[in-house]
Amino acid sequence: MGLLLNLFKTGFPLDSLHEQVVPCSLKQCPKKSRTFLMGFHDFVLLFCSFWCVFFVSSCSAQMQSSQTQVLLQLKKHLEYPRQLEMWRDRWTDLCSVSSSGQVNVTCKDNFVTELSILGDKPTEGRDFDGFAIPNQTLSDSFSMDSFVATVARLTSLRVLSLVSLGMWGPLPDRIHRLYALEHLDLSFNYLYGSIPPKICTMVNLQTLGLGDNFFNGTIPNVFNSSSNLSVLSLRNNMLKGPFPPSILSVTSLKDIDMSSNQISGILQDFSALSSLEQLDLGENKLESFLPAMPKGLISLFLGRNSFSGEIPKRYGQLNRLQKLDVSFNALTGTAPAELFSLPNISYLNLASNMLNGPLQSHLKCSSQLTFVDISYNRLVGDLPSSLSTRSDNRVVKSDGNCLSGGVQHQHSVSYCTEAHVKKKSYRVGIFVGVIVGVLLISVVLALTIVITCKKFFLQGVSEQHLLHKTVQDSSYAAGFSSELVTNARYISEIAELSREDLPTCRSYSLEELKEATNNFDNSTFMGENIYGKLYRGKLQSGMQIVIRSLPVSKKYSVRNFKLRLDLLAKLRHPHLVSLLGHCIDGVVGENNETNVFLIYEYVPNGTFQTYLSGHSSGKVFNWSERLSVLINIAKAVHFLHTGMIPGFFKNRLKSDNILLSENWMAKLSDYGLSIISEEADACGVKGESPNSWQMKMLEDDVYSFGFILLEALVGPSVSAERVTAVSNVMATFNSQDGWKGIVDPIVQATCSKESLFVVISITNKCISPESWNRPSIEDVLWNLQYASQIQATDDG
Repeated sequence: MGLLLNLFKTGFPLDSLHEQVVPCSLKQCPKKSRTFLMGFHDFVLLFCSFWCVFFVSSCSAQMQSSQTQVLLQLKKHLEYPRQLEMWRDRWTDLCSVSSSGQVNVTCKDNFVTELSILGDKPTEGRDFDGFAIPNQTLSDSFSMDSFVATVARLTSLRVLSLVSLGMWGPLPDRIHRLYALEHLDLSFNYLYGSIPPKICTMVNLQTLGLGDNFFNGTIPNVFNSSSNLSVLSLRNNMLKGPFPPSILSVTSLKDIDMSSNQISGILQDFSALSSLEQLDLGENKLESFLPAMPKGLISLFLGRNSFSGEIPKRYGQLNRLQKLDVSFNALTGTAPAELFSLPNISYLNLASNMLNGPLQSHLKCSSQLTFVDISYNRLVGDLPSSLSTRSDNRVVKSDGNCLSGGVQHQHSVSYCTEAHVKKKSYRVGIFVGVIVGVLLISVVLALTIVITCKKFFLQGVSEQHLLHKTVQDSSYAAGFSSELVTNARYISEIAELSREDLPTCRSYSLEELKEATNNFDNSTFMGENIYGKLYRGKLQSGMQIVIRSLPVSKKYSVRNFKLRLDLLAKLRHPHLVSLLGHCIDGVVGENNETNVFLIYEYVPNGTFQTYLSGHSSGKVFNWSERLSVLINIAKAVHFLHTGMIPGFFKNRLKSDNILLSENWMAKLSDYGLSIISEEADACGVKGESPNSWQMKMLEDDVYSFGFILLEALVGPSVSAERVTAVSNVMATFNSQDGWKGIVDPIVQATCSKESLFVVISITNKCISPESWNRPSIEDVLWNLQYASQIQATDDG
């Protein structure tokens, strides 16, 4: 077949083809036989032609099938909404499915370039407390992190619109991996947390719509690189903090909508935004004076804030302005006559301010002006004829002022003039009151400081130094300062999801522990490492526990040590072995002998290393199961790094610290112990100097996690080799087919090649000698989840 194809492609003469195909003994065949052979040969050539066409079509279909599989995974993530019923199976060409008003898929060169889905989840009267709500959000099992990881596989996406689908959770930073995206709309969902800063690095982005969600962080001030952004909608969230000044450098912006948030502070000059046409910052907590605006502005909404001062005269020169709303502020001065006569103005709302004085008697109004609201100010005098003349085309509201000339629902003139005078005297009173208040507070604070210092001096103990070590210490093992230990706080939603199946952390008595371990009988002894001895016990409640006898540094005071124990107790995560309590026998920091015991939950199925090394006669972990373990531990490490401020780093990650529960769920043990025990710094890895590669491996979590990845790929025996040997291993990975000679046969038999290569690539980055070249633990987690999805698709 290959010979025939080559001949066909190169235009080989037919006679020569006969010489190649027809045996020599048949060259003198009768004419009828030669005719038969000629027909047979033409049939072969025709078959080859059809085969080539089919092959090309198959390749194209295969490429399309890859995109189809991603779309079907998204359908599963979104819990099979009725809008996607036409997405039946992997054989459906979703690019050719006719678009509807709710779903649109556009493709180019067999790659999805546009994905738009309009759901039917509620858009009005929504309430959300951070947890799934039936009939409003997707279920508890929905993961925004996994969803975005799947969407990121559509690398050619230009348009992504996912509206009213009930998606909930924090928006992952990895959304920026959709580097080609030009339009992103995730409005009317239940996304919360902070807006990921890396979203501003999507340089092709033209439209960003995150409105009508529940984002409650600050707006990132990193819009400098968003040079193509023209529409920015963050309306109706719970965003706090100042208006980000970096937005004022994005000259391509045409529409900014940040209304109905809690944005505070002052606004700077907007004049540089020469393309800006729509600006809505209404219903926030902005203050100070109204800022300057670009001349091309068409709509400006600044109502329901706390702006003060006069309306800038420059606003009377905004000739393209059609709508202006500065109502419900604290604006003073007169109402500029120029606003009423702007050539294109149709809507003017100055209501509920403190505007005073008369309106011009010969006030001119634009022919386009159809709505004017000057109610509830301090205006006096006659209402100009241009506003008092009744017209079917213009609505004028003027209640709550002190206008004369028969205008209804007005106060007396004294109300407006007295209010103005009172306001001036009120300001003077405030100024004097503030000065007096500051002086009194200063005196009280000074007396308090003197009394407090005297008290601490007499006691001989300074509260300021309670958290300092009593002997010289160059640095905390986990990077903690005393102040941070005292003020450590959670920043992760995961921290709120404490393990309800486990009791809260408490203090145990030594008698309870002796009873649980039969007085620490040798039969309960489980082993020993640099962090002390391990015993297995059973509480009176029947709960099985593990007790660690911990060597304690004498550098800590009692309070200091208990603060550190409290920090460890707060670390609750599904993939961390939970600390259930502690027992202190003796006085910490004294010269006499002190025993400290940590009580953990018991995890029954042993260590991950045992199963990788083949020392267990039970379960064999295939590739998908190994990925599951790695993902679980990566999530645990990510929580340790980000779940609390300050994060827990240098957790001495090793495969024998990965324990497996009765359901084969992975849990990390021996994390965070460096903040209460410094024996590891002194002892290191048994038999190794502090500068050895094993010690360096344990100094960086990503670096040491890379060796866990390596063990999952090749087994613990190879990864335990010295650095030079590990370098050779990675070189073997990078050579063509070299990986086949080193990857665990179980992995080779159960893995997808593409999934395997994703893990090999991230492993190579993790164990890079240069720390700056290593990925973050978040990047590691993303790659592992991506590899798992590839494997799941292949298995499916």
